[in-house]
Amino acid sequence: MAARLPQIPAWSLLSPLVLVLAACGQGGGGGPQAGGGMPPPEVGVIRVATGDIGLTTELPGRLEAARTAQVRARAAGILLKREFHEGSDVRAGQRLFRIDPAPYQAALASAQAALLKAQASQQRAQTLEQRYRPLVEANAISKQDYADSVAAEKQSEADVAAARAAVQTAKINLDYATVTAPISGRIGRALVTEGALVGQGEATPLAVIQQIDPIYVNFTEPAGEVLKLRHALEAGRLQRAGAAGAVVHLVLEDGSIHPKPGRLLFTDLTVDPNTGQVTLRAEVPNPGGFLLPGMYVRVRIEQAKAGNAMLLPQQAVTRSPQGDSVMVVDDKGQVSPRTVRIGGSQGSDWVVLDGLKPGEQVMVDGFQKLRPGAPVKPVPWSPPGAAPVQAASASASASAGQPSKKD
Repeated sequence: MAARLPQIPAWSLLSPLVLVLAACGQGGGGGPQAGGGMPPPEVGVIRVATGDIGLTTELPGRLEAARTAQVRARAAGILLKREFHEGSDVRAGQRLFRIDPAPYQAALASAQAALLKAQASQQRAQTLEQRYRPLVEANAISKQDYADSVAAEKQSEADVAAARAAVQTAKINLDYATVTAPISGRIGRALVTEGALVGQGEATPLAVIQQIDPIYVNFTEPAGEVLKLRHALEAGRLQRAGAAGAVVHLVLEDGSIHPKPGRLLFTDLTVDPNTGQVTLRAEVPNPGGFLLPGMYVRVRIEQAKAGNAMLLPQQAVTRSPQGDSVMVVDDKGQVSPRTVRIGGSQGSDWVVLDGLKPGEQVMVDGFQKLRPGAPVKPVPWSPPGAAPVQAASASASASAGQPSKKD
């Protein structure tokens, strides 16, 4: 009879396997915790550089014609003809309308006849005075008769002068029958038609001419901002934008920018008591008449320049009632907040006047990856739409050192 072997518990056979697996887990294998934990997250940073930067402000504005003239009828009569194309450009002195000149031609003829009559009377008075002069010296006539002849001569001179003035007035009224353009510019639609009675009792409006090249833009700025700017200029913290005046750019309603920059003409001397705003005016070239009076625009004006200033993307700056701040990344990857002073904007960037030093790294992207006390890995930030060259190169190098899934 064969001897029976002793039974070994099943759990004792699993013990060596459990010990081997535990030893493998404690070793320096390739688990996610190997090498001291996860690598620091990558965040986009921009390195600070200083320079002279223009302080640009964007304000609402309205366009206005540089010169506006209302063409009115200064002579009464029937409008006979319109001699221009509506909406066209006209030059100063160009004939626009013709009013019936017949009454004024007749008045001119009558004035000219009165002038001839006065001149004839003057000739008669002068002859009589010349005849009486030697007679009075010889006591052949009384001195009273000679005095009367002298007075008659002077009265005839006055009558001639009055007649000449009447002729001049008649000529002016006849010229008013031909309506001309007072200024050069673009004329609008005709306000009256042929056959209308104009100028009867009042100067009837006929058309409007506007000069729109160059064109004015009127805009407003808070009085407090104007005072701050002046104080900064007087203290030397800012420099004036240029000797020719502040540069102005127009942003149209569709977001496009007018290609011709303008210049600031003046700042109003009074503040609107209702809004606390100061009115400013700029002159902008308008070749071709693309800009029209009454259009709404946004005015970008560079009134001053900041020395040793920095440009940061707007997403890098946190603005709050307590102040403006950014996140600075040091050489060890530690992130710390920093208070900065904003002086305005330039496009999509903020102009930083104080709070940063050249060469420091400011965090622009990756805020959601921050953990309290944890370091980060700064990488150069690329604006939206630009290819991240360095990041792409690093990814390509990493994938080149890894075997493919097919291998």
